Amino acid sequence: MAKLIYSAIASLDGYIEDEDGTCGWAEPDADVHEFINDLERSVGTYLYGRRMYQTMAGWETDPTLAQLSPYTHDFAQIWQAAEKVVYSHTLRDLPTARTRIEREFDDEAVRELKGEAERDLTIGGPELAAHAFGAALIDELHLFVVPVLVGGGKRCLPDSVRLHLELVDEHRFESGMVFLRYRASA
Repeated sequence: MAKLIYSAIASLDGYIEDEDGTCGWAEPDADVHEFINDLERSVGTYLYGRRMYQTMAGWETDPTLAQLSPYTHDFAQIWQAAEKVVYSHTLRDLPTARTRIEREFDDEAVRELKGEAERDLTIGGPELAAHAFGAALIDELHLFVVPVLVGGGKRCLPDSVRLHLELVDEHRFESGMVFLRYRASA
């Protein structure tokens, strides 16, 4: 069975966006981006909410992103090769290939998707991930911690969820960013 992985880049105080809705402080450098690329190679399907999808769609719709460097070119290819499921009540048209819309997050449908998938799935965006955490669907958490305090904004992890985690991997980057890989334990 494939794993459902929640992956996020967050400030040390637990935010993916600051109070102004910006996250430039979280932009990965080449070392981190190449590490992320290696993690993403095992992903066959991305699950996104509307906002996260619209942010990530640039990897297919904006050719200048892939042209920035060899590692951004690599990531664009990885992202475009994967299936995408977008959960949205408002989106009608999708500018990317291999993408479909679901109007509601259905726990059982995601369980079936995990059971049928040959490759891992990731879920992007804290609001959508909160549904998956609440339904005990998350198998792993990949957290990139940025050495910055932003003091508020959009939280990385959901409130009102209790989940025991086992640290299975960690990696420190020269930039001071730290990767933590946790497995959900019973």
